[in-house]
Amino acid sequence: MRPQQIYDLDELELDFDHPLHDIHDIRKVNPQRHEMEQLTGIVYIDREKDGLIGFKDVSHEEFWIQGHMPGFPLMPGVVLCECAAQLAGFYARKFKILGGDFLGFGGMSEVRFRSPVFPGSRLVLMARVDRVRAGRRAEFSFQGYVEGKMVFSGNMIGVPINRDQDIS
Repeated sequence: MRPQQIYDLDELELDFDHPLHDIHDIRKVNPQRHEMEQLTGIVYIDREKDGLIGFKDVSHEEFWIQGHMPGFPLMPGVVLCECAAQLAGFYARKFKILGGDFLGFGGMSEVRFRSPVFPGSRLVLMARVDRVRAGRRAEFSFQGYVEGKMVFSGNMIGVPINRDQDIS
């Protein structure tokens, strides 16, 4: 069953040409760089309901195009999930809902891919905090849309990660 839309895109006045936070602002919060940057901008923040809307303009130069379905470039589901995770991570770090230096993946559930995403698309992403567990983890719902149509959805867990963690 298709989940209820987190935010009604038709009811909101979203300005994709003048986002609230552009890539430079996102870089001040999110650590991803180069080909792993998966957000273009943030256009809506709802502190009352702990949610936000962002977007990724999927270019014709994405790192995955050459190898993911040559001749038929299809945005990989794992990259779609990374887009949603970066949106959730931006919210969690910007508004300090968890500690840590980074927000890491703690898990995903109920992920469904409903329609393909191709280069040249604007992927509109939305996420909402559903639950925070005493600084140990945050649970989010997320959805992605292209031209008003839901293309994927799911739930994820974000966990705080510290730079001083042993990585050997």
